[in-house]
Amino acid sequence: MQALTQPPFLPMTRAEMTACGWDELDILLLSGDAYVDHPSFAQALLGRFLVSQGFRVGVLAQPNWRDPESIKGMGRPRLFCGIGSGAVDSMLANYTAFRQKRKSDAYAPAGRMGLRPNRATIVYANLARQAFPNLPIVLGGIEASTRRLTHYDFWSDSLRKPILLDAKADVLVYGMGERAILAIAKALAKGDRIKGLAGTAWVTSARDVLARDWSKEYGTVAQIIFPSHEELLKNKDCLLNQAQLLESQIHKHAVGYEIVGERAVVLAPPALPLTTSELDELYTLPFRRLAHPSYQEPIPAADMIKTSLTSHRGCGGGCAFCSLAMHQGRHISSRSMESIVAEATYLAQNFASKRRGGGVAISDVGGPTANMWMGVCQRKDPTKCARVSCCYPKVCPHFYVPQNEHIKLLRRIAAISGVKQVRVASGIRADLSLQDVESLKIYVREFTGGQLKLAPEHCVPHILELMRKPPLQIFEDFLAVFTSETKKIGRKQYIVPYLLSSYPGSTDDDMRELRDWLAKRHWSPKQVQCFIPTPGTVATAMYYCEKNERGEKIYVAKTDAARLRQHRILLAEMR
Repeated sequence: MQALTQPPFLPMTRAEMTACGWDELDILLLSGDAYVDHPSFAQALLGRFLVSQGFRVGVLAQPNWRDPESIKGMGRPRLFCGIGSGAVDSMLANYTAFRQKRKSDAYAPAGRMGLRPNRATIVYANLARQAFPNLPIVLGGIEASTRRLTHYDFWSDSLRKPILLDAKADVLVYGMGERAILAIAKALAKGDRIKGLAGTAWVTSARDVLARDWSKEYGTVAQIIFPSHEELLKNKDCLLNQAQLLESQIHKHAVGYEIVGERAVVLAPPALPLTTSELDELYTLPFRRLAHPSYQEPIPAADMIKTSLTSHRGCGGGCAFCSLAMHQGRHISSRSMESIVAEATYLAQNFASKRRGGGVAISDVGGPTANMWMGVCQRKDPTKCARVSCCYPKVCPHFYVPQNEHIKLLRRIAAISGVKQVRVASGIRADLSLQDVESLKIYVREFTGGQLKLAPEHCVPHILELMRKPPLQIFEDFLAVFTSETKKIGRKQYIVPYLLSSYPGSTDDDMRELRDWLAKRHWSPKQVQCFIPTPGTVATAMYYCEKNERGEKIYVAKTDAARLRQHRILLAEMR
């Protein structure tokens, strides 16, 4: 198919479709986020990507989920309806760590709550099924990706079946979705089957799974049998085994399945990450970087990321509590320096401040971890690696990260006419930084902007081990360099440490030790998050079964009262 002319914004109404010259849509994308035409928003990124491949795409952002008629305005799409909860899991967006309703939603107009339903992926899928009978339904995004197998649901305190079974969708796209969603669109356009494509999950019968010869479909890839849903219900420890196997399935590009009664959920091998040239092409699409003009109120998240630049995807950190291992994976996919500089130039030309001095402040140049840009595994076959992390217990000698090149990138952006400052707001990894101290010194002197985000998460050794975080000494060594360089330039700059309370294995005494460690440094950090067991992570499995990765019993603050007590141990010090 030939690329279509990109519209100013993806259509949200029949009138906007007509303005595009489209009499029908090929694909309709439903999202729990407001529509902001920025590459950080999935519906914008995937929508424009599909248009570039010749498919007509419309967006329904935060539709009225109580009324199937509300999604019929642009008509029945020709190929499929894509469903996503938005940038975050809908339960996480709607509720705090103590199961209280949140007061605002950064991805809604004026931060208004109530526009995103609980379990949005399931609700939207059922809505689409009612509105468009027999239309293929495709799930995607972080909520679907992390719930693709049986998972612990913190908000109901129970194990839930794979989300495909509740949503009754045709397929689920897990991970970053460009390859899979394009393959689905092309297959449906030809009338071909869509079950079995790389980067997708689907439901079949248990009998079919057990009789299948996967080598005929996927060659010699590894095959992983996950604990069945029934095994998980009988034995809590199986969830920890499942989480570890899921990490392996992604990293080794294996096929896997979970049996649920007489049915089974099958995970095809992950889709290959986009190459540098493919990422560059993706980010040259004409994103307006603005909220759709139909909104009369600002979208808080749009303002936060308007002048941010995504340099790469993936994270080699492998932290036990992070969903990135399930979603983006450990492989680092980086854009080229020229592509990022070109996007920064566009920002300088189009988003200059009207205040005195003008110019644009680039709020961030990064990804999951900014200083992993251009990181690469130098092993001949990375899928043979048995490590769970490229950085834990120490940085792997095969993990090459040219941080001096990242410095060159930041300096080139800073030199662009109209750019008044460049910052790295997404944070950097301390253990990697200490491998190139000269680059670290430049980060501190030139690109900190008063605050630098760092995630020690805790200070107690056995908790750091459970988190798969480096020893505290790494943070202390980093802090020494930061303090020294800050004094040299005579500017007030601060470390903003991210910390977790109530992590699995953490006792009240551990929280007091963290409180005392902060007090000695006269720190009152604001970035303290009570651990939330989000679906699919190893840390969530440890929380659920109350054991560490070796199967040893650990203390877990399970009740809200116990979790709040640990959280308040730190909060008391901050008042």
